[in-house]
Amino acid sequence: MADAVRGPPLVTHSMSYPRAYFDHNATTPIAETVIAGMMDVLRDGFGNASSIHQEGQRARHLVEHARREVARLLHADPKEIVFTSGGTEADNTAIFGAMEASASPRRHFVTTTIEHPAVLHAADRLEQLGVEVTRVGVDASGVVDPQSIRAALRPETVLVSVMHANNETGVIQPVAEISSLCHENRVLFHTDAVQSVGKMKVDVRALDVDFLSLSGHKFFGPKGVGVLFMRKGVACNPLLHGGKHERGRRPGTENVPGIHGLGIAASFAHTALQTEPERIGKLRNELEAALMDSIPNVFINCGGSPRLANTSSVCFPGIEGEPLVIALDLRGFAVSSGAACSSGSVEPSHVLTAIGLSRQDARSCLRISLGPSNTVEQVKELVGALRDATSHLRRLAPTASSPVPV
Repeated sequence: MADAVRGPPLVTHSMSYPRAYFDHNATTPIAETVIAGMMDVLRDGFGNASSIHQEGQRARHLVEHARREVARLLHADPKEIVFTSGGTEADNTAIFGAMEASASPRRHFVTTTIEHPAVLHAADRLEQLGVEVTRVGVDASGVVDPQSIRAALRPETVLVSVMHANNETGVIQPVAEISSLCHENRVLFHTDAVQSVGKMKVDVRALDVDFLSLSGHKFFGPKGVGVLFMRKGVACNPLLHGGKHERGRRPGTENVPGIHGLGIAASFAHTALQTEPERIGKLRNELEAALMDSIPNVFINCGGSPRLANTSSVCFPGIEGEPLVIALDLRGFAVSSGAACSSGSVEPSHVLTAIGLSRQDARSCLRISLGPSNTVEQVKELVGALRDATSHLRRLAPTASSPVPV
């Protein structure tokens, strides 16, 4: 698996330090076999999957094969798989589609304060459209309390959306329990599983979800293609309007090369999940232990909570995260100071403040997310680079540790 998913060689920095990629929650390198498969389709599989001639039917075969591979990964029926342009579209389709399909004269939506912006901003838009929204908070564990969701439900609640695993802390949410209590109250349930699919086993039947979103580029597939799992019989209006593609649920000519690449990546993930999470989890634990032992005044966010095996959110109080990211980049290491979609924002991470961190500490965190290409030696080198960088930055003038209003 490690050799198969390394993807194209990463650019080597002009200095003598090796490049080591520790930002797999932002995106993953495309697997070489995915690239090869997509190139074949770009050259020879150009047909429109809605056409009845041979070129069109070859494209249709590729799309349906990918649909079966994704369904196998999720333990779903292929007819429940809807291809989209990515996780954001899948989230929006589930949220707006379910709300619009509801016959209730009053509609209510429940979500949490730690969701991806694709869900949070959709909630903001629902409010603008007159839908009532409840945002449930979390404590320092980063875990959503199912009873808080139960308390938020109303007779007019149409949909609840709680992510499966958080993209910044890696905390895995009790989705099955929350879904069960939603169904007890005849409320639909959606989970954004963009970070969990491909990193842990995900079974839509065991989770008992009505909708689930995923994105191919999070597990060695291409960008610009994702999936919405839509349980049979669930009412959901299409977000877009046009042709009858995807059984009328998502119009638009299918992105056959991207869908084919996603199918290959799903097949890889199905195999890799048998062993890879355990290996990566050990590496993550070694990394965290080494950081705690060698760098003073460091703590792990939500370290005692159930987390994705590959994800570590580390706080270095008194040091801004962005200078740390830059210092590590110059040493050949790619990490993140938060979710990639928040880069460049002057505001601290909404997830880290939601779990109780001050604005200053939230700005002092790094997200380190491992993948199949990472090795024990790379982890040791990363710890050494972090030790040097934190020591240097803490010796600087107080600008790096000046208080930030809470």
